[in-house]
Amino acid sequence: MIIGGRRVAFFLFVGDIATFIVALYLTLWLRYLTFPNTATLAPYVIPSAFLFLFWTLVFYSAGLYSKRLTLFPNRLADALFKTQLANILFAALFFFSIPALGITPKTILVLYLIISLALIFFWRLTVFPFLSVRRSRERAVLIANGKEANELFIEVNGNPRYGVEFCIHVKSEALADTSVVLAEIERTRATMLVIDLSHTSVPHVSNLARRYQLVAFEDMYEEVFDRIPLSQLGKAWFRENVVSVDPFWYVFAKRCIDIMGGIVMGLLTIVIAPCIFVANLFEGSGPLFLKQERLGRYGTRMMVYKFRSMQKSVIASSEWTHEGENRVTKVGAFLRRTSLDEFPQFIHIITGDLSLIGPRSDIRGLGERLTQALPYYEARYMVVPGITGWAQINQQYEPGNVSPQSIEETKVRLAYDFYYLKHRSLGLDTIIALRTIKRMFFRLSSW
Repeated sequence: MIIGGRRVAFFLFVGDIATFIVALYLTLWLRYLTFPNTATLAPYVIPSAFLFLFWTLVFYSAGLYSKRLTLFPNRLADALFKTQLANILFAALFFFSIPALGITPKTILVLYLIISLALIFFWRLTVFPFLSVRRSRERAVLIANGKEANELFIEVNGNPRYGVEFCIHVKSEALADTSVVLAEIERTRATMLVIDLSHTSVPHVSNLARRYQLVAFEDMYEEVFDRIPLSQLGKAWFRENVVSVDPFWYVFAKRCIDIMGGIVMGLLTIVIAPCIFVANLFEGSGPLFLKQERLGRYGTRMMVYKFRSMQKSVIASSEWTHEGENRVTKVGAFLRRTSLDEFPQFIHIITGDLSLIGPRSDIRGLGERLTQALPYYEARYMVVPGITGWAQINQQYEPGNVSPQSIEETKVRLAYDFYYLKHRSLGLDTIIALRTIKRMFFRLSSW
């Protein structure tokens, strides 16, 4: 079931472009103190069209079209300010580095920065919330059990931009007595039922299907949270969603991108290694690199190298960071936040043992521990593991951590990993790449 995520993103995109155009018009009006005519606008049409499209790409990489930032706008103002400031700086470099354009708009850029910020704030923080809040929401009944059902109930009812509102939450076993459920549902005047179809009482829903729109619980959960509800996993799910051969064009394109990305990472590793070595000297002695035995596709083992980010260069074990005495250094914390500690793995990316994008590879000991603790955990290795992935750009960890540090956090990561396995494509890889760049360079938020 689609709740409108793509339509909302398109609506925001159109509004952003319109805002940029209006801001340019007002800027030229203030600059020349007259309404811009065709002759005034002509020099700006082509370069502005390029810049506006590039700016929306920057917005996208900064997460400004994501559902989380539109549903939870507490960090939106900071994200908008920093992103648009970066856009203006790029525009300055663009105009001043291409003299052939015949435009060196110092005053115009300053005016445009002020006007575009004011308009984009007004559009995103005032106009869009007013237009996007639904005046009426479809009334629904949630029929499912467990923690994930509770999460969905709280999330949907807590955000008026969803087109659905749950009136009541009924346990799945209540379907065994359809007449009782019908009586309870009729009192709510609901028109939609969100049902866990994997429950044993599902055969009794035929009477409900005649009178209500039925939506699978796992479909709505996936649409809202962008992850798979682990309670719905089974062999049938993997047969339908994961055990399939990727199209040749996708495999070929992904491999080419990995090779090019690996080469770039290798060159950057050579450049930054001396700087990291010197910085580490201020925090004590220790090697520049750390060696780890990690799990690859289908659980194969490989030895990888990373920039050392912890106080001691010990062999990685089955422990999480907080379980041992070894602590992350200040330099290491920066390397982890920016993912620079991963760059020495470029060799494995070039050889194909790792990909730029995919489920995160585990240290062997920890991976074996998690495989024993979590059902279907080893299924995440059905594709080549990656440096960054869907879980890394979506999951929020405890302060100071950049990876799961408990079984519960790992369950959430696994739910995101299975979402990637189900939807893996060049388009999804592009989204992950753009949002990873945002995390590395913009640092606007974890969304």
